[in-house]
Amino acid sequence: MSDLEAIEIETAPSPSASIIWMHGLGADGHDFVDIVPELVFPHAPMRPVTINGGYVMRAWYDIRDADGVRREDPAGVRASQKSIEALIQREKERGVLAASIVIAGFSQGGAMALQTSLRYGERLAGVMALSCSLPLADTLAAEAAPANRDVPIFMAHGTHDPMIPMARAVRARETLVGLGYRVEWHEYRMPHSVSPEEIRDVSAWLATVLTLARSS
Repeated sequence: MSDLEAIEIETAPSPSASIIWMHGLGADGHDFVDIVPELVFPHAPMRPVTINGGYVMRAWYDIRDADGVRREDPAGVRASQKSIEALIQREKERGVLAASIVIAGFSQGGAMALQTSLRYGERLAGVMALSCSLPLADTLAAEAAPANRDVPIFMAHGTHDPMIPMARAVRARETLVGLGYRVEWHEYRMPHSVSPEEIRDVSAWLATVLTLARSS
């Protein structure tokens, strides 16, 4: 079982699909409840974050500043990956097939969606990574799970994002495409946030991948 607390919203008994959505640094599972219902919204653990002066907040992993470059804590990334995998297992035990589960997230949560999904041993319905970078990018080629080599990936980023510059997101996309992943890429004129246009695109993408999951 996962050690993560989560907000869970079911639209009907015995759901046939699940979406696990991870929030960003310093937020919690309530962050997207009003925007995208019908999901599982886990809370990240409380931990000190080095770039924020060691302040304790909800974070999927620590971030350090190494010579002006932000670096994620590998041990923290992998620990959160295991917790998210346990959430996937819980959904499977409830009767939802792995192929009907979407892993999604914003900012740090989006990074964890990529980290977890692309290394997960069973085929998933899709991966949604919003306003994020690619953690542990140098290990992905060796650790990638064959089952999710062709999983649909939705990536989106704000052109005026001051927290995670567009260049980092583009680099993440180029890494994924270079490894053969199918990436649907979107850019929006916004900062580190979401926009109505993005929400419409997210809804359309989710409808497509979940429909495909039900028909497979």
